[in-house]
Amino acid sequence: MDVFAGDIRDPNGVRQAMEGCDVVFHLAALIAIPFSYHSPDSYIDTNIKGTLNVLQAAKLLGTSRVLVTSTSEVYGTAQYAPIDEKHPFQGQSPYSATKIGADRLAESFFRSFETPVVIVRPFNTYGPRQSARAVIPTIITQLLSGKTELELGSLTPTRDFNFVTDTVSGFIALAESEETVGEEVNIATGTEHTVGDVANYLISEINPNAKLVVEEERLRPEKSEVFRLIGDAKKNKITYHVEAAV
Repeated sequence: MDVFAGDIRDPNGVRQAMEGCDVVFHLAALIAIPFSYHSPDSYIDTNIKGTLNVLQAAKLLGTSRVLVTSTSEVYGTAQYAPIDEKHPFQGQSPYSATKIGADRLAESFFRSFETPVVIVRPFNTYGPRQSARAVIPTIITQLLSGKTELELGSLTPTRDFNFVTDTVSGFIALAESEETVGEEVNIATGTEHTVGDVANYLISEINPNAKLVVEEERLRPEKSEVFRLIGDAKKNKITYHVEAAV
């Protein structure tokens, strides 16, 4: 593995990093939603302009496939469930708005220049080496540190959790598929769990004496909270089975 130290916001560095690459997995982004409330400029520079740099480089270099990493947050609170790829987009945070913008840029390069992009839309990934800011590591870290009162945000929103190896398998299947170029594809399980249920399960496994406490500072603004996310993964399953059959 060659490590190229650079900045996704630097078009020259991105182009140099992509030279000689047949397939590019574009995963660079600012992802912490709370920080996007007070620093939206940095999210625009990284998530939108950074994606533009990847697309411009792919167009110039003739890259054979670019997988642009989206997020289930682009859908906002489910208007219907499960959420398929035709669900309306809702920018309920500056973060989600920048990811919507990046997705639409990717689509425009496919339509305008035939850049072979795939927009990969994973729902909530969890597993080893996950950032400590995410909900499951936050809960586990507090429990393992001996806390008996767990400080969390809203407990009622539901999420569709993917284990990291399943997310990776979805990415690889899409990278190998000829059927999904120019498409947006969910990676999801089709099941949902509330944050409270996940927390209570972890409490029962680690420290049954712990209790949940809703911390005001961890709550999103009411209109920004995404209350329900549950994905429809039919398109990804069809893609995977077609490729496996071939």
